[in-house]
Amino acid sequence: MQRRDFLKITAISGAAATLDACGSPDHQLIRFIPEEDLIPGIATWKPSVCTMCAAGCGLLVRVMEGDAEVVRNGQLGLMQMGLAKKLEGNPAHPINQGKLCPRGHAGLQVTYHPDRIRTPLMRSGARGSGEFKAISWDEAMQHLMAQLSSLHEGRLPGRLVFLTSPLRAQRRNIATTFAGGFKDSQYIEFSFFDEGVVRAANSASFRHDAPPTVELGQSNYIISFGANFLGTWNSPVAQSLGYGAMRQGRAGLRGKFLQFEPRISQTGANADEWVPCAPGSEGALALGIAHVLMQDKLRSAASAGAAGELIEGWAQGLAEYAPEKISAQTGVKAATITRIAHEAAANGPAVALIGDAAAAHTNGLFNTLAVNALNALLGSAGKAGGIQFSPVWNPSNDKTAGAQEASGAEAVRKLAEQIESNANSVGALLIHGANPAFATPAAWKLRRALEKAPLIASFGSFIDETSIFADLILPDHSPLESWVEDAPDSGSLRTVVSVAPPAVLPLHDTRAMPDVLLDLAHRLGGNFAKALPWKTYDEAIQADFAALYKSKGSKDAKTTDDFWSNAQQQGGWWGPQEDAAQGATGAKAASGSVKYAAAEFDGNQSEFPFHLMPFASQMLYDGSLAALPWMQEAPDPMSTAMWGTWVELNPATASKLGIKQADLVEVASRHGSVQAPAMITPGIAPDVVAMPIGQGHENFTRYASNRGANPISILAPMTVAGTDSLAWAATRVKIARVGEGKLVLFGASLREEPPDAKRR
Repeated sequence: MQRRDFLKITAISGAAATLDACGSPDHQLIRFIPEEDLIPGIATWKPSVCTMCAAGCGLLVRVMEGDAEVVRNGQLGLMQMGLAKKLEGNPAHPINQGKLCPRGHAGLQVTYHPDRIRTPLMRSGARGSGEFKAISWDEAMQHLMAQLSSLHEGRLPGRLVFLTSPLRAQRRNIATTFAGGFKDSQYIEFSFFDEGVVRAANSASFRHDAPPTVELGQSNYIISFGANFLGTWNSPVAQSLGYGAMRQGRAGLRGKFLQFEPRISQTGANADEWVPCAPGSEGALALGIAHVLMQDKLRSAASAGAAGELIEGWAQGLAEYAPEKISAQTGVKAATITRIAHEAAANGPAVALIGDAAAAHTNGLFNTLAVNALNALLGSAGKAGGIQFSPVWNPSNDKTAGAQEASGAEAVRKLAEQIESNANSVGALLIHGANPAFATPAAWKLRRALEKAPLIASFGSFIDETSIFADLILPDHSPLESWVEDAPDSGSLRTVVSVAPPAVLPLHDTRAMPDVLLDLAHRLGGNFAKALPWKTYDEAIQADFAALYKSKGSKDAKTTDDFWSNAQQQGGWWGPQEDAAQGATGAKAASGSVKYAAAEFDGNQSEFPFHLMPFASQMLYDGSLAALPWMQEAPDPMSTAMWGTWVELNPATASKLGIKQADLVEVASRHGSVQAPAMITPGIAPDVVAMPIGQGHENFTRYASNRGANPISILAPMTVAGTDSLAWAATRVKIARVGEGKLVLFGASLREEPPDAKRR
């Protein structure tokens, strides 16, 4: 802090006072009267819910009295208030049982981030220029209402499109119901690492449109096809707890774990065996194991039920997938495939998992269906230690007309195409929690479409690559400042409905997105107000819990009010263990069967000889957490790299290309190129290069802007066959050295290898 910025703050008789620092009118702060009763020096722990990924872990927030810089009525000042000091896992919560990953701990920084949007903003310059002016909430709501009412009444062309990150519980109910009030409206859920492929496969195989829940603590043999289940896939904290129990929680029994993948992940590094396999061959590999199980009469084809019937040739024993026939295709020795099949059959319960890149090839749906069939054949579907499904509570949804709902990257591509061809086809675009301008291939030209949209309103807390195109920004509370409700669909075999009131008062002039929608609904009146009768978000959540109590009951509560009070104190409500939903393996297959198709890759192999393998960063995830300095500073668990992007290369590949550690290299596809320093590692196949996703932001706070490279920008615009999900593992690239680079490693200089590299 510079001397001229130092402020001495004093309180004057309980009244607000304007203070001048060094005579400069630019340094005036107001001391606001506290809005809550506080006990100095005494910490309290309040429940909350982690929103740093989709797992839905429970939190405890340590709150203590302190001074904070706040915005009240458009004025900046100081206030004595309860401040969140630390986040911990909630021991009572079934998902994470008191544990928390690094991303969860860093959630604290969202609330106190210096670049948070503190008040509503209206665009004052050219679209995309980043020029905004602060306005009041009254002005913001009047401006938005004028557009929405004209759109609803047909005085403006086009339809409403509401684009969000995946939402659950009443937050989703309010968003979809609000969108459904407009004629021909569309509600789109988008995230780069979406679950569309896994959901589609599980729906076909097991009649459950959800990711799996696996009690790894009861598994004796795990076969993972690329799923980074200890790092970023599905419900990593719950899975890490189960994995620990599988390894060390049973006296005299230690389960075995085998990982197939072309680039070693954090999870693969923990495996008993890490076996590299050819990208896109995971389905054939799973069926090779299934063939051995049937051929050697370890399991019968009929025992797999509907999941097996979905695979063409299943009843005939899958002779075309004999290990000797698929060994060259998969890169895995026939003897290894045969051995694994026999080990899995002899060490039940055995379970097979698939995720990440294995499900992100053009044949990702087939790969996932094949692994599901293998699970059913092993007898692990619907069984403890195998594939099961969480029972999920969904609030009643009283939509008016009903919005057209879509999810996945393909829905965003079609939206961009629609706006590009006719800008007036979309009368208003509302955006919450999604950043498609960063997380979609540049070939889709989404940014060009955003420049043409008539009205864009964002509910974001930060200026990012998408919200910079907005006409209005209506800043949301941080999760710690807001009511939160969640109904996770994996991670526990109990029905889980999390809920928590705000842990702290809002720091700035922000409002929860559901409260804004409810306000708009009542202003619009008619069917909107009828479908969304609640005045506030917490009133809507309470109505949901009243319905939950009526449906499920509770032995600890005699009334609805008791049930609601207990849930707030505990951090939610969870049903009994026997509530688990089972896999419907005995049901007849829905229709027909699917046949293996080799993965397709964009780019000629002779010109683009390497498979590009993007992967979720353990700290930055899909890039949405890159604004948090704790996550930038935390070393990557595999490479120890920080504050940047890197390109992973096999030593033989690097030697052939004349590339050394930390050299700046260019990775180019048919759709563009990025540059980043080289990271030479033996844990990757020679024909594969890998890059973490998360960096390369152009606009995303002081900590993430203009740092590193974004591999998403050069991906091919291909989708997974049979789904709307992006095939983000389907791009071929070439690579070349362009100069000396800078690689920041924990405990090492910028260009040198870590001190223990030679010993490794």
